[in-house]
Amino acid sequence: MGQFDEVARHIERETGDDLSHYQTSSVSGGSINTAIKLYTPQLQYFIKLNHVNLLAMFEAEAQGLQALAATNTLRIPNVICLGQTANNSYLVLEHIELTNLHGRASAEMGTQLAKLHQQTQAFFGWHIDNTIGSTAQHNDREHDWLTFWQQHRLGQQLNFAAKNGYTGRLQDKGQQLLTQLPRFFDAYDPQPALLHGDLWGGNAASDPQGKPVIFDPACYYGDRETDLAMTELFGGFDADFYAAYQAEYPLDPNYKNRKILYNLYHIFNHLNLFGGGYLSQSEAMIDQLLTYS
Repeated sequence: MGQFDEVARHIERETGDDLSHYQTSSVSGGSINTAIKLYTPQLQYFIKLNHVNLLAMFEAEAQGLQALAATNTLRIPNVICLGQTANNSYLVLEHIELTNLHGRASAEMGTQLAKLHQQTQAFFGWHIDNTIGSTAQHNDREHDWLTFWQQHRLGQQLNFAAKNGYTGRLQDKGQQLLTQLPRFFDAYDPQPALLHGDLWGGNAASDPQGKPVIFDPACYYGDRETDLAMTELFGGFDADFYAAYQAEYPLDPNYKNRKILYNLYHIFNHLNLFGGGYLSQSEAMIDQLLTYS
C-alpha cells in the first residue's frame, strides 16, 4: 500500500473521482505543515499533513475556509475532506495553480477584502478556538474589542512567552503596555468584522484566471485593521491593493498607529514559534508603542 492510499480513498468517497493510479509530489513553502500534491493526469488535490493529534487544528481551518467562502467575496480553496491516518492528520483542499498577486488581481483583492470586512456579527471572537501558525488562538466571545485584544491576543502571547522562558524586560514592558491599551482607542470603536486572521503575503495569490485567492486562515471576528496591518508586516501587497481597499472601505486616520499594536501580536507569535531571533523586535515594538500619545 502507498503512504497516501487511505487519504486517496477518502477523497474518492467524497468526490466520486477515480484515484486508483494516483501520484504525489511535495509542495514547498509551508513552515507549519507538510504539503503534498496528489494527482492523476486528470485530477489534482492539495493535502496538508501534520501530527496525528492535530486534527482539531485542521477542523478549525476548514471551518474558517468555509466561512470565508460563504461570503462570496474572494476565491477560497474548496474543502474536500479531512481526517486521520495512523501517522498523520490531514486536510484535503482543491488544488489551485497559484502565481504572485499583482496588477489587476492586486486591486481586485483590495476591493474584495474590503467587502469581506463588511461581514459583521454582534460579538468579537469565533465559535471555536483555532491556531495562528501552530499556536493556540483563543476566541472567547467578547462584546468589547479592547478586552478581547488585551486578554485573548497580546496577553495570551505574553503568557506563552513567559512559559517559553522570555521573562524580565519583555514581561515588564508588555504588562505595562497592556494597561495602556485604552489610549489607542480614543474615539475609535471597531465593529466585529470577519477576518482572515493571518493575512501576510504568503497567504494570498492569483489563480490562472488572474483572480485573487486567499488561504491558510486563522479566522475570527475582530477589528478589520488587524488584517490590513499584517499585510504590511512582511510585504507582498502593492499600492494598487491599498488604494482599492481604501476606495471601497476607508480606514480610520489613526490606523497608522494601531497597526504597530496589531502586528506586535504576530511578532510575539513568531517569538513563541521560532525563538529568540524575534525578541529584540518584540521589545523595540513595545518601546515604540509605550511612547504613543
